This record gives sequence, structure tokens and C-alpha cells, in this order.
Amino acid sequence: MDTGSATPVTHREPASLGVALGSCSLGAILVAQGAAGVCAVLLGDDPQALRRELARRFPHARLAAGSTVTLTAVVARVERPNEPFTLPLDPHGSAFRQQVWRALGTVPAGQTITYAELARRAGFPTAARAVAGACAANPLAVVVPCHRVLRSDGSLGGYRWGVERKRALLEREGAWPVLRDLSVAARG
Repeated sequence: MDTGSATPVTHREPASLGVALGSCSLGAILVAQGAAGVCAVLLGDDPQALRRELARRFPHARLAAGSTVTLTAVVARVERPNEPFTLPLDPHGSAFRQQVWRALGTVPAGQTITYAELARRAGFPTAARAVAGACAANPLAVVVPCHRVLRSDGSLGGYRWGVERKRALLEREGAWPVLRDLSVAARG
């Protein structure tokens, strides 16, 4: 998964997670890291709701205070997506989702991809809907860039963390104004 040099690791639910809560330009952010790497980056408006979501995703993990260094690195990725991100990643999901997330990691900042193209790139050319589901299940907001996936008509589509956050991320990366111009030209 090339998310700017980030390295994926895999699987078993961590026994304990270091959890750090903070804020970024997109709202509240929660970062969780186990021994194998960062396993969750959650965005939202309510920090307590993010904690509940983490507990739902990792019901057996012991939660403890996490690293502010890790939180700072993830926030830097949100704010400056073109800079390298080198923390190890430990995304938890099915083999299918893992393959989709790896393919997502090849989409650089400033570029977008459709769900259909992502499905082809991930090796599932007829599974665009299932690929959209894998994007929605992505536990690593921004770090695994599901915000770079658009509908085939160039529209934003959905985003697990909110369409306004998706638009803000694409604008920050320089991908959204160009797309807006293209979709207007395609209609016109």
C-alpha cells in the first residue's frame, strides 16, 4: 500500500491500543495504534462518538493513552497530503478489503479514480459496488485515501466521514476544482 511510503502490516486484533484524540481542520480526529502500526484514523465532530466507534471496531482491545507523536504525524498528513507518511499501518479487514485498500494507496494526492477503475486496479473488474463498500469500511481516514474515489460521472459520491470533508480534502489536494470544471463541461 503506497500511501506515501507507509507500510501495511496485518491482522489479528491488537491486545491493546494507544489512543490519541485531537483536532484538525476537518474536526475531531482519533488515532489508534497497536504494536504492529496505526490501525484506525477516525474523523468526526464528537470525540466521544469517535471513542465509541473505536470500541466497536476493536471490542477486545485494552485502550490506553496514545502517542502525541503519532497523532501529530497523522494530522500533518491531513493538512499536508503531499508530504511522505512513513508510519507503519495495520488496517484490519477481509482479504478483499485489504486488496482494495492497497490499490487505493497507489492513487497519489491530486489525482482521483472512479469506483469502477479502482475495482479493476484491485483485481475485481466487476465489483465496483463491493469496492465502494470496502471504501466505506476503510478504518484509516485520509491515510488510506478513499476520499480520492469518485462516481463514474465525476460527482463526489459518498464518504464515510462526510461529503464536505471529502470535498475539502480534494480541494486541498488540488483535485476538486478541476473535476468540477470537467463535470460541468460533460453536462454542457
